[in-house]
Amino acid sequence: MTTLWILLRMLHFIAVMGLTGSAFYTALLAPVSYRRVLATRMQLLLQISAGLALLSALAMLAAQNVLMSGDWHNLNDGTTWLAVLGTRFGTVWQWEIGFALGACLMMLLRGRLRQQGLLLSGIGQLLCLALTGHAAMHDGFTGVLQQVNHALHLVASSFWAGGLLPLLLLMRDTRQIDRRADAILTMMRFSRYGHLAVALALITGLVNSLFIVAWPLVWRDNLYLLLLSVKVSLVAVMVLVALINRYWLVPRFHLAGSGTQQKFIRMTQFELLLACGVTGLVSVFATLSPA
Repeated sequence: MTTLWILLRMLHFIAVMGLTGSAFYTALLAPVSYRRVLATRMQLLLQISAGLALLSALAMLAAQNVLMSGDWHNLNDGTTWLAVLGTRFGTVWQWEIGFALGACLMMLLRGRLRQQGLLLSGIGQLLCLALTGHAAMHDGFTGVLQQVNHALHLVASSFWAGGLLPLLLLMRDTRQIDRRADAILTMMRFSRYGHLAVALALITGLVNSLFIVAWPLVWRDNLYLLLLSVKVSLVAVMVLVALINRYWLVPRFHLAGSGTQQKFIRMTQFELLLACGVTGLVSVFATLSPA
C-alpha cells in the first residue's frame, strides 16, 4: 500500500504540474491573438492532466483510508470514511478534489474563461498540496511560513518543470510560417519568467529543506537525507541543461544545417525526464522521517 501511495502521489504531482504549467502558457504567456490556437494545440494535454489529477486525487484518498485503517474492507465502511475525512489530510484533500473537479468542469467552457479557470484550478491544487505532508509538520507562525514557502516552491516548480512539455509543442509551431512569430514570442516570455521561476524554486526549496531537516545533519542511516542529496543533484543537472539550452543552443538556432533545434529538443526531453525523477523522489520523501 505504501508503494501504491508513492506511485499515486507521483502521478498526481506530475498531472497537477503539467496542468498548471500548460495553463500558464494558454492563459498568460501566449500573445492574445495566439492563445486560442495554442489552447487548441494543448487541449489533449490539458484534458489528460486534468483527468489524471482528479482520478489520482480520488485514488489517494482511498489509499489513505486503507493506510489509516489498515484494512481494504474499510473502503465500504462509512464510519471509517468519516474518520479519514475528519483528519487534517482529509479536510485539505476535500479541497484538493474540489479543485481537481473544477479543472475538469473548466474543460466544458471555451475561450479565455476556460484557460484562466484551468490555471486557477491548478494553482489551487498546488496550494492544497502545500498544506499536507512534511510542510504541515510545524504549528503556529513557523508552520504558516513553511506552508507559504512550500506553496511558492510548488508554483515556481510547476511553471518551470510543468512548462517543458508545452515548450516542445511550441518548437513544432516555430516551423510553421503563420505561427512562427507568436510561438517564438511565447517561448521568449517563458524563458524570461522562467529565470525567476527557477531562482524562486531553488531558494524556496532550500528554505523548505531547512524547515524539515533537523540540525545538525546526521547522515548515517538517514535515507531521507540521502535521497534529498540525490534530488539536489538532479535539480543541479536540470539547471545546467536549462542554461545550456538558453545560452548555448538558442543563440545558434539561426545557423543552417547545425541541427541546433533538434539538440534543443533532445536536451529539453532530458530535462523533462529529470523532472519526473525529481517528482518520484519527492513522492518517496512523504513516506520517510527526516529526523
